[in-house]
Amino acid sequence: MKNGTAFVLFAILLVSCSKSDTDTPAEVRDYKQDMRNFVIGISQYAKAIDPSFAVIPQNGIELVTTNGQENGSPAMAYLEAIDGNGQEDLNFGYDNDDVATPGAVTSYLKTFLDISHNNGNAILSTDYCSTHSKMDMSYDINNAFGYISFAASVRALNVIPDYPTSIYNENNSNVTTLQQAKNFIFYVNPENYPNKTAFIDAVKATNYDALILDLFYEGIALTATEIDSLKVKANGGSRLVICYMSIGEAEDYRYYWNPDWAINKPEWLKAENPNWPGNYKVQYWNSDWQHIIYGNNDSYLKKITDAHFDGVYLDIIDAFEYFE
Repeated sequence: MKNGTAFVLFAILLVSCSKSDTDTPAEVRDYKQDMRNFVIGISQYAKAIDPSFAVIPQNGIELVTTNGQENGSPAMAYLEAIDGNGQEDLNFGYDNDDVATPGAVTSYLKTFLDISHNNGNAILSTDYCSTHSKMDMSYDINNAFGYISFAASVRALNVIPDYPTSIYNENNSNVTTLQQAKNFIFYVNPENYPNKTAFIDAVKATNYDALILDLFYEGIALTATEIDSLKVKANGGSRLVICYMSIGEAEDYRYYWNPDWAINKPEWLKAENPNWPGNYKVQYWNSDWQHIIYGNNDSYLKKITDAHFDGVYLDIIDAFEYFE
C-alpha cells in the first residue's frame, strides 16, 4: 500500500548483487533472502497455530525466484510458505492513479506473478483507478490473467467502491480458502465512519469473498466476535477476513511504538518514509523487530490470530529495495 512498485523500472535495468550469510556485514547481506526468511518464519509460526491460516506478501514479487530475476529458478521454500501474492499497480496506478501502467512494467511483474500462480498461489491484484471504463478494464484484464482483483477508486483505501453496482464476480458461494475467492476488497482505512460499529455494519453489508482489513479501528483492536461476524457475506455465503500488517516499516501510530524512540532510536529503526509520515524503515532481519512482529504471545501476529483472522496480508515486502 505504501511503497508500491516504485523501483520496478529500475529493477528491470539493474540486477542487484545477492549474497548469503545473514550475520555478515551490511554490505554483503542478501536482503532478498533476509525478507524471504522473515516471511517463512511468520508463516511457520502462524500455521502452527492454524494450519489453514493464509499468508500473503504484497509487492516485492522478485522474491519468488532465487536470484530475483525473471529467468531465475523458483524459490520453493518461500513459495511453499505463502498462499498468495498481492500486487499493486499491475494495470493501473504505477505512475499515477487512474493512468494505465506501462506495458513493460506489467509484463515484468506478470512474469514473477505467474511463477507464484503456477505454483498454486492465488494472486490478488489491486489497481488504482476511478474511471468506470478503466475499472472495468482492470477487472477484465486481471480475470484473463487468472488473478483475483480489486479496482480501488481511492489510494487511501478508505471507501467501499460504489462501482460496479454489483461486485465483480459476485457470488453466494462459501469461500473457505484463498483459492476459492473470486473477488476481494482492500479496505484498511475506516476513517470515514463515526465509530467502529458503523464501520463493521458497512462491511457486513457487502458480498466480497475476501476482506483485507486492519486489526485496529482508531487504535482499538477488533475483537474475535467482531471478526467472526464479518465472515458471512450479506447474501449468506461464508468468506475470509484477512489482516493487513506492515513488516518492512514501523508505524508510529501502532500499539508497539515506544515514544522514546523519537530520541533514542533502536539500532534497527531507520529513516522516515518521506511519502508516508510516521512510517519508518526497519532492518527487518533484526531479531528485536521480528520479535515485535511474530513468535511470542505479545507479538503483532499473535494478536491477529487471537482475533480469529483467516490470514495476514504482509506489506512493505519490497523493503529490500531500500537497503539494496
